[in-house]
Amino acid sequence: MENSNQKVWYITGASKGLGLALAKQLLSEGKKVAATSRSLEDLKKAVGENENFLPLAVNILSEESVEESIKNTVERFGSIDVVVNNAGYGLAGALEELTDAETRQNFDVNVFGSLNVIRKVLPYLRKQQSGHIFNVSSIGGFTGSFPGFGIYCATKFAVQGFTESLAEEVKDFGIKATIVSPGYFRTNFLNDSSLNVPKNQLQEYKTVRDVQAAHENEINGNQQGDPQKAALAFIKTAEMQNPPVHLFLGQDAYDMAEVKIQAVRNNMEAVREFATATGYES
Repeated sequence: MENSNQKVWYITGASKGLGLALAKQLLSEGKKVAATSRSLEDLKKAVGENENFLPLAVNILSEESVEESIKNTVERFGSIDVVVNNAGYGLAGALEELTDAETRQNFDVNVFGSLNVIRKVLPYLRKQQSGHIFNVSSIGGFTGSFPGFGIYCATKFAVQGFTESLAEEVKDFGIKATIVSPGYFRTNFLNDSSLNVPKNQLQEYKTVRDVQAAHENEINGNQQGDPQKAALAFIKTAEMQNPPVHLFLGQDAYDMAEVKIQAVRNNMEAVREFATATGYES
């Protein structure tokens, strides 16, 4: 197996959350890390000084900014081997109350930002005929049964869909792709800076408000997931010869995924007789 310490990691959204935990764990193991954030100062302060660390101020919505950061990474370390699309933010609100602008902004960051990175890094990975792309989704990208998180879930469902296609598109080049679907981890994801809410809330949506309040006041700070252990799971997966396309993180993510899988099976069986009798008669 290739010496994993020689692999170069490129992580977006690394000034906080799972991205920060991963960057710090990798550096503690002597690995080379290029990491991005909108604020270079915040990133440097969060990670600290390390000769194997390349902090980069990047706007993932700008193809030019992303391209320059990838070029700088290759110039500094000689290659990029593992890419982690982690940048993103949460959005709570009923579909009716979220504006078009609020909705599109969540898609811009959570979906199109990752696509910008993928588009700009693949020429390097194809040339070296190797690489591994991790796209961070959410358990909310596998099951959408979270009232008030419909748009956020939609962005993460999109990540799931394009990553499954990506895995098939790039396998002939020796490149791997993995969807990461975390459950609840004790990061600042549910804080004000990472969880946006509608400017115009409709109080008629009592269930949505209750779910929103529970996430902000009860779940926040009490998540069972340990970000450092999540970081170790990323690294172990990257070291696998045949890594999975789907990486669920956390017992809660496993539990919710299994409920969704069983629910789909039940739905299929309930209508199988007439739902499959839709072909032309021979």
